[in-house]
Amino acid sequence: MTQPPQKPQYLDSQRHADGQNSAFQNTTLRSFLTALQPAQPKAIYLRDGEVVLYRRSRSLLYQCRYRLADGSWTRQTTGKAALEHAIARACDIYDEARYRQRLGLAHQAHSVAQIAAICCVDLRQQIDAKGKKTALNDYLSIIERYFVPYFGERQLETLTHTDIREFELWRDRQMTRRPKTSTLNNFTSAWSRVIETAVSRGYISERVPVPKLTSKGEKGKTRPAFSKEEIDVLLEFIEGWSQQGRLAVEREIRPLLRDYVEMLLYTGMRHGTEAMGIRWRDLEWHTKDGVRYLRVWVDGKTGGRWLIAKHKAVDVLRRLHARQKDICELSFETTFAERVPHKLFRFSDGYQPPSLNGTFRRLMRDTGLLKNEDGQTRTLYSLRHTYATFELLRSGTDIHTLSKQMGNSAAMIERHYSKLTATMAADKLA
Repeated sequence: MTQPPQKPQYLDSQRHADGQNSAFQNTTLRSFLTALQPAQPKAIYLRDGEVVLYRRSRSLLYQCRYRLADGSWTRQTTGKAALEHAIARACDIYDEARYRQRLGLAHQAHSVAQIAAICCVDLRQQIDAKGKKTALNDYLSIIERYFVPYFGERQLETLTHTDIREFELWRDRQMTRRPKTSTLNNFTSAWSRVIETAVSRGYISERVPVPKLTSKGEKGKTRPAFSKEEIDVLLEFIEGWSQQGRLAVEREIRPLLRDYVEMLLYTGMRHGTEAMGIRWRDLEWHTKDGVRYLRVWVDGKTGGRWLIAKHKAVDVLRRLHARQKDICELSFETTFAERVPHKLFRFSDGYQPPSLNGTFRRLMRDTGLLKNEDGQTRTLYSLRHTYATFELLRSGTDIHTLSKQMGNSAAMIERHYSKLTATMAADKLA
């Protein structure tokens, strides 16, 4: 079999020698060009020594360090290799830094994107510390989905009211609808967070006027509530419905939904994060004038607060206690006394479903209560609205007490339920 011809060894040797000669020639050329350049001083002092220009041994670009108005020094690259250009650039950097400081700005400009990135880091740390979803998650989403893509490399201090109005038009197009006031309030809060970050980091002064976002939007519709008769129908129906599941998951989630619905009706707490976050240790007895009341600690959208549950809520807790395998061996009273850390609303094996919304819609369809007389769809939040309606109309609870119980401002309660408060005084007004 014929062997392929071998490559002559002298060719590789010649190539190696040529490479060495080329490297030697390049080194010699750089040394020759360096020798031709006039010697530069190690540092060049400008502006009465307030600006120092220099070049590192391994860089062709000049650097500068300059003194700020408070006496501190900072450094920055000029981005220039030619001495005359580097001198001009260093003086421009110094003049701009001093001018920005006189305006109450940081000596170096920061873009909205840079400030937003720092703000988002702070928000994530706060969210992780709370360990649950809060309004901070909404702020984080708004900053990342709207502020950063639109404003990007622009600077806060250069924005005008026209820029803000144009952003709002762009935002509404992105959302394909005109946002409601509650949504705009989240935008204004998120924008304030970005500005506060810039001020706290010294990027701008509090005196620098940054345009605000508009907080007036479409008025939100009042969520549909249940009437007293509808609640009676619901509570009677759900007792049997909760025991009719065919699948194993249905036999777990239907009784859990029953307890969840009743607890919302008996407390007025917010469904979702506020209610699903409750643990057994958040429950305690409160005795006043010989009467024992159930007190519940909730922590959600507006922070933490104690609320008083109606006496019927104790029956709900007893059902939950009896189904949960890891605590049912403890007596009901011992569960309170030992401040058990487990979640309240969960399956018998300890699993907490991420949402009960779908099962609630199924319940509403089965009861025929999905929509009210105006065609509005009822949700779990309708139970909170029902609680407020009953307290104002039937119990006569004053607005300030109700605001403490529900975690809303008295002004918001009055704004949403002003018609009800007038109805309560019908005997005096007629």
